Amino acid sequence: MTVALHWFRTDLRVQDNPGLAAAQQSGLPVVGLYIATPEQWDAHDDAPIKRDFWRRNLQALEQALAALGIPLLLLQVPRYRDVVPLLEAVLPALAVAELHCNLEVPSHERRRDEAVAALCQRLGVRVQRHLDHLLLPPQSVLNKSGEPFKVFSPFGRAVRALLTDHPPSVLVGQALPTLPALPQRRALQALDFGTGDPTWAQRWPAGEPSAQVRLLAFCRQRIADYKLARDFPALDATSCLSPYLAAGVLSIGQCWRESARWQEGNGVFSWQNELLWHDFYKYIMWHYPHVCRHLPWRDDVEHVPWRHDAGDFQAWCEGRTGIPIVDAAMRQLLQTGWMHNRLRMIAAMFLSKQLLIDWRWGERWFMQHLVDGDFAANNGGWQWSASTGTDAAPYFRIFNPVTQSERFDPEGRFLRQYLPELAGLDDHSLHAPGAVRPAGYPLPIVDLAFGRERALAAFKQSPGADAPSY
Repeated sequence: MTVALHWFRTDLRVQDNPGLAAAQQSGLPVVGLYIATPEQWDAHDDAPIKRDFWRRNLQALEQALAALGIPLLLLQVPRYRDVVPLLEAVLPALAVAELHCNLEVPSHERRRDEAVAALCQRLGVRVQRHLDHLLLPPQSVLNKSGEPFKVFSPFGRAVRALLTDHPPSVLVGQALPTLPALPQRRALQALDFGTGDPTWAQRWPAGEPSAQVRLLAFCRQRIADYKLARDFPALDATSCLSPYLAAGVLSIGQCWRESARWQEGNGVFSWQNELLWHDFYKYIMWHYPHVCRHLPWRDDVEHVPWRHDAGDFQAWCEGRTGIPIVDAAMRQLLQTGWMHNRLRMIAAMFLSKQLLIDWRWGERWFMQHLVDGDFAANNGGWQWSASTGTDAAPYFRIFNPVTQSERFDPEGRFLRQYLPELAGLDDHSLHAPGAVRPAGYPLPIVDLAFGRERALAAFKQSPGADAPSY
């Protein structure tokens, strides 16, 4: 008996899964496969909280597949390079006729998939990669010159126009007879996901039903006010769906379709724009894979003289900069594995501009702690803040963190939540403690005016400083 194999990666769901649906529609019995690669996760700086989220979602996926009569084969190798010899043994052993998987855009993953495709050709296995993490294929969204977009706004308009004519379709599979027990199967507990914290499961519940509940609750209760409320970290105004998108527990198509069901308005448009930013950074990584190699997208800023001050960097990591909004943001990350998007911009720009510390240090720290760590989105956000990426903030745009704090947390509700040592200060002093600074809270590690001037001078040394921003 031959089978169709769906290889799960960052698509840990049954519903709206293009690769799985295609396998189910093949007419063959279907087997699911997941290959853990813990040494590769280490190399990619995947956070412990993120790995625990994967583990718990795999457990939910295993149960959902069982209800469809689809067994899930769980295997482990150290790194991507070990996947090909593993599959060379597994594909014939399972009598695999078709291998289905969903497209991934980073360069390591693309090289891995090319090697697997070559193996399948040699073994006579039909292999298909399906579009999953983007609303549209990256090759199908081009400007009038037939080139990839480099600026978000025209990219977003082009995608919206294409989606008007071809909205994301709903993918439906079918239940199949249960197969016999699989050889070489490992229990989920035997895979090396590391150790987790029990509070993580309470904060980030696993499984498609939990993700669907969050999506529906956001669209029903908060999406209408999203444009006005999204920048205020003390408000429950965002969807908090990014971990589910990063792990593929929700698809980008599900989010787009659900948001489109609600009354069109500024809130819906703004949230859909966030989905388009998610696509844009993956699109950039697809067309410009050099950003996967720790390089700036713009080659004219390679010579910025970044500081490599380990002490200042450690203070930033631990929330001890003496700038309350930055410290509160970093403590939110340490305590929850997540950070509000406005705060990500503030914290990233403070590190890369006010401290002039290499943005790649911060990019890595975020990946090591974020439950929603997505390579493309994290890289794109950091390069935007550091003025090194496509469509990035111009180098002379430097957030004043105190002004940002006063504007987006005027009553200090967020600051007091994560900086209890400042809770007794009045609403004005809270944002920039001066003479009333409580004992134990540090002095600012940089004078903001000095930091701004230092950053401007450093970027002006770079060949492309005066070039127009894309």
